[in-house]
Amino acid sequence: MPDVFKRLLLGRPVRSDRRPRALLPKRVAMPVFASDAVSSVAYAPDEIILTLALAGLVATTVSPWVGLAVVVVMVTVIASYRQNVRAYPSGGGNYEVASVNLGPRGGLTVASALLVDYVLTVAVAVAAGAQYAASAIPGLRGNEVAFALVIIAGLVLMNLRGVRESGVLFAIPLYLYVGAVGLTAVVGLVRWATGTLPQAASAQYDLAPVPSYEQGLIGALGVFLVLRAFASGSAALTGIEAVSSGVPAFREPKARNAATTLTLVGVVSGFLLLSILFLARATGVRFVDDPATQLLHDGAPVGEAYVQDPVVGQLATAVFTGVPWAAPLVAVTAVLILVLAANTAFNGFPVLGSILARDGWMPRQLHTRGDRMALSNGIVALGVAAAMLVWVFDASVTALIPLYTIGVFVSFSMSQLGMLRHWARHLRTEPDARERARMRRSRAINGFGLGLTTTVLVVVVVTKLTHGAWVAILAMVVAFVLMTGIRRHYDRVGVELAVDVDAPATRALPSRVHAIVLVSHLHLPAVRAVAYARASRPSVLEAVTVGVDADDVAALRADWERTGLPVPLKVLDSPYREIVRPVLGYVRSIRRESPRDLVVVYIPEYVVGHWWEALLHNQSAIRLKSRLLFMPGVIVASVPWQLDSSARTRALAEHLDARPLPGDVRRGLTPPQGPTPLQGADR
Repeated sequence: MPDVFKRLLLGRPVRSDRRPRALLPKRVAMPVFASDAVSSVAYAPDEIILTLALAGLVATTVSPWVGLAVVVVMVTVIASYRQNVRAYPSGGGNYEVASVNLGPRGGLTVASALLVDYVLTVAVAVAAGAQYAASAIPGLRGNEVAFALVIIAGLVLMNLRGVRESGVLFAIPLYLYVGAVGLTAVVGLVRWATGTLPQAASAQYDLAPVPSYEQGLIGALGVFLVLRAFASGSAALTGIEAVSSGVPAFREPKARNAATTLTLVGVVSGFLLLSILFLARATGVRFVDDPATQLLHDGAPVGEAYVQDPVVGQLATAVFTGVPWAAPLVAVTAVLILVLAANTAFNGFPVLGSILARDGWMPRQLHTRGDRMALSNGIVALGVAAAMLVWVFDASVTALIPLYTIGVFVSFSMSQLGMLRHWARHLRTEPDARERARMRRSRAINGFGLGLTTTVLVVVVVTKLTHGAWVAILAMVVAFVLMTGIRRHYDRVGVELAVDVDAPATRALPSRVHAIVLVSHLHLPAVRAVAYARASRPSVLEAVTVGVDADDVAALRADWERTGLPVPLKVLDSPYREIVRPVLGYVRSIRRESPRDLVVVYIPEYVVGHWWEALLHNQSAIRLKSRLLFMPGVIVASVPWQLDSSARTRALAEHLDARPLPGDVRRGLTPPQGPTPLQGADR
């Protein structure tokens, strides 16, 4: 049943030689790799306006200028990453840049930041999608967490099935979203220019500043609040790194196409971000952290009954006056693009985990592919981690955003520092004057990018530390320490297990083999174990039982002598009625007397067909094996005996293994239907 259930969920296994390797044109690569960056404009403007609203209505008027600062950083980062994809087109991304130029610990720092960032990408995108879904479907209000968890489960299942990037499947949501929000922006700007742009429905409310910001943006607190809004809006830069990691999937010329895609991402994201912020100010959109207390109507709070829609939804309602389906359409496209953005992380996290596992920094299970050629362990790990974040933070984008931008800018800054060292190293050996001039320009771009991203990183840490950013920093430190410990363990085990072909000890054989067959009663499993032990022709062979009950021992001796088995029976005394300790003591005594002897312990075990039978059998055998495995020079041999209850399970397993699969006839793998020649001759 578990196998049948697995096949229903995931489908049939895929052969290794059928792994798809289609290359993507730019129009398809942009939805696949850039959906995270484009989708961030669905929640980044909300966070800028929400943060500034803490200081009242006047403070929100500077939101377009904060957005302009974010776009300046975005342009700088994209220009820097255009150099990255040309210099490192192999797809290693920031991890490769840092590892090659800053050493293993530099690469590990970037990897820690990226792993945390991928988890937060899923959590933030799905939480934002849940908010947009609730604005389009009122019945979902109050159930955003459950909706987000269902979406994460669906993404995990879809990726476990090995669904690959399909041009139509992944392009439609992104282009629908860009078209819907872009049309909202263009129509809104035209109506503003012609003086026909109406006010948003929330413009009728006043904003009540929180107690710490009654003075507005005046003084140090005002500057701090603007910087905090800038840090929140910097979430719009997330996802840019995904393009540099996906260069191998582009069509030729790979580096040029990836660089062009980065430029398109910058143009689309920058235009949408600035347009949304400008129109939000022009229409008087109100968006606050706690609308029940911060929004005032005739001087009184609006109360818990007020429902606050996302900024883009409020804009669509205002811009398309009299078109009731406009806002729900924008909300639906936003949900689609945010789900697609979350799926981008399901492409990035498992691949990065696989690379880290290959390099020895992560458990090797992350490097193996499942039945459907997907990196199943990484997909499940990402889904579980993101679901925990969504549940703990109640699917609140505002609560998750402070955790988000830390890892992004750690990765940006380390990558730019690595590129500076890359250009410095190549400039020392490059003789061509034209190429040296190009390298100097690239170095200048990366140097400016390093200065700007480091500054933003400091701003993000300072302004967001007390608002939850410490959680992300702690997660990165924990990831770094864990990966260092894993690598240290693998290195230590590698040294311990290395074979020295020149050392005679590696070719030495044990002087003798001392075989022990553990018996409790004279039954068929014990007889089979004795037969198997005799077939191996050991130097010494004996049967051993533990004398817990005198009558049972006497009966066993009598049966043993009557049967005439040519193996001596040894009884171990156990005054305290223990089973495991006497056996271990006896094996240790053999090892002390003859350290070069190999001791093989044969343990009869029952093969059962029901889970409850496992509770009734093999308990002593399990305890013995768990202890004997830690003793050097000892081998444990399990001798199975299939009970009748296991026959049905065995028959089902043989049937599933032998059943014809789709395509077996075409490939000549189906067994012949008629009798074999030997069977015919027998008849």
